Amino acid sequence: MARKALGPATLQVVQAVRAMAERPIVAAVSGGGDSLALAFAVAEVARKLGLDHSAVTVDHGLQAGSAERARLVQDQLLRFGYPDVVLRRVELTPDAGPEADARTARYRVLEAEAAERNADLFLGHTLDDQAETVLLGLARGSGVRSLAGMAPRSGRRVRPLLGVHRATTQACCVELGLEVWNDPHNSDPRFTRSRLRQRVLPSLENDLGPGVAEALARTAELARADADLLDRLAEELHAAATAGPQPPNLEVINDEVPSANRGSRKVPVGPALNCPILAAAEPALRGRVIKRWLLDCGARDIALQHVRAVESLIIDWHGQRQVQLPGMTVCRRAGDLLASAAGSTPRR
Repeated sequence: MARKALGPATLQVVQAVRAMAERPIVAAVSGGGDSLALAFAVAEVARKLGLDHSAVTVDHGLQAGSAERARLVQDQLLRFGYPDVVLRRVELTPDAGPEADARTARYRVLEAEAAERNADLFLGHTLDDQAETVLLGLARGSGVRSLAGMAPRSGRRVRPLLGVHRATTQACCVELGLEVWNDPHNSDPRFTRSRLRQRVLPSLENDLGPGVAEALARTAELARADADLLDRLAEELHAAATAGPQPPNLEVINDEVPSANRGSRKVPVGPALNCPILAAAEPALRGRVIKRWLLDCGARDIALQHVRAVESLIIDWHGQRQVQLPGMTVCRRAGDLLASAAGSTPRR
């Protein structure tokens, strides 16, 4: 690609990437405007800083001609000067929705490529994507962590464009004369995020005035700082609440066997959780610790109602024996909470 002065939109994208480029980079590129703008900026910055860099494009096989489009993306990336462009094809499982399944498969491939190169994985999420994420969290009644949206840096994942509008990445592609692929899924009303993008956010901007996306992104930044602090405090509380003597096993009765044939057996349990310590804690911290403890004990698909049911054994205990959760039983014994496999009743 011939060298020329960068346009204002391109320069803004390059500056955003430069601010977060610290080590080798793998750029995730779909061929859309956001990821192509990101890919160009990564190539520019990496050359100037002497950083190893490569790009990965993933073919999900969801649409006709996807393999050819992936090759066209690969060709554009090579013209940017990438020394290494990886094209990966993934097979999607039939038991998940196409949107979630494609995302899971894509990130699995991208993370593996970045780990192999000991590199950061640069993603092209923009300020508008962040605003959509916050709205989704609000609509689902999620906690402050969900309202915190996407972190600029999380493990290997780096999102340098969270302060850049989608309109800017699109303008960058126009300035560079890039061939952009517009994924039809992004405008398909079957998908929740597409409806947010096409209908909800524009309606909010129209009814409330401009700046809604910026306000939502700012909310995410503030919520992230609060969530990080709460998580640190909850980690300290969790350590204190699980520091006592730990029973190796719990004697139970198997509820799935007819009563005449029941016998006690020993089943592994997770760490005991101290009820008095948690009863004295703030509710926001107590709930976090309970959820963390349940996950440590092997629970899955924990929702707010499960956390509150377990919390009742701590702050509203009046002799009730146990709480049944998906795949797990939680009981209170001598001031501690204990967990066992589902279908088991602790012996008194």
